[in-house]
Amino acid sequence: MLPNATVLLCFLALQLRHCAADLCSWTGSGFAAAVDSRIVLQVRLRCTEGSVRWVYPGQAVRVVLEPNLSSNLRTTVCIKPSPSFRGASVFIERAGKLELLVTDGERPRQVFCFRADGPHRPALYLQASPQREGHWSRRTMGFRYELLGNRSAVPDLGHSGLQTSCRPCNDTELLMAICNSDFVVRGYIKNVTHSPESQTSLVEVTAVRVYWQRSRVFEQQVAPGTSQSIPSWHGHIHTLLRCHVKPGDGQFLFTGSEHFGEAWLGCAPRYKDFLSVYQTARAARRNSCDFPSD
Repeated sequence: MLPNATVLLCFLALQLRHCAADLCSWTGSGFAAAVDSRIVLQVRLRCTEGSVRWVYPGQAVRVVLEPNLSSNLRTTVCIKPSPSFRGASVFIERAGKLELLVTDGERPRQVFCFRADGPHRPALYLQASPQREGHWSRRTMGFRYELLGNRSAVPDLGHSGLQTSCRPCNDTELLMAICNSDFVVRGYIKNVTHSPESQTSLVEVTAVRVYWQRSRVFEQQVAPGTSQSIPSWHGHIHTLLRCHVKPGDGQFLFTGSEHFGEAWLGCAPRYKDFLSVYQTARAARRNSCDFPSD
């Protein structure tokens, strides 16, 4: 967290000034704009995920995302605006030009993703909306961000042109999914609920086994009113409404990616079909990684 006193000292008219370094998240105030209306603050964040919170937005802030990554320059950036998002608009900076990403007052619920290719670090430009002269209202704009590297399972949740196919995965994609996914879980579909407003579906899963997960999307629970000694795993997976996911009988192998603490569906074959594909590939030594098939 960056104290407001530091922000006030971190400006120079008509120039960009470095205001933060080696941080994952930044919180600051726009009161510096009251000192000089030409101020543009520059913030550098060096993590693959974090947050930005700008209280009393004034003038502009340029946020450069430059984590220490060993991967190549091809990166996907996703941001999720906070519920209290108001007071500024967000632009993507590409080759010195600004492209509008999120408009002030839009109050979006979805995640916005964009490609950040090329030699320049991805940068976001936050432009404060005008306020009445002499009047500073309590406004806060903020968002969480993630840099996803070369992950293939990035859902199309908004502005970007990233696409998630609803077709079943082929054998090659399935074998890669068990190696590269943020979560791999075997279980049953308990329920599916659809949201036309957000154009998403939520799959409720009761898991027999959690092979791995990046965070705690799936947690162990004991059903109320039972004497079950071993808790079962339970969790929710998001997918797009256009994929028309329906409840089905039998065990599935759920794979996918995690974004902002939520699981998003990737490949999800029936478990018996997956075993057949995996055992055939292993016999031919074409499996990309070892998987416990007990």
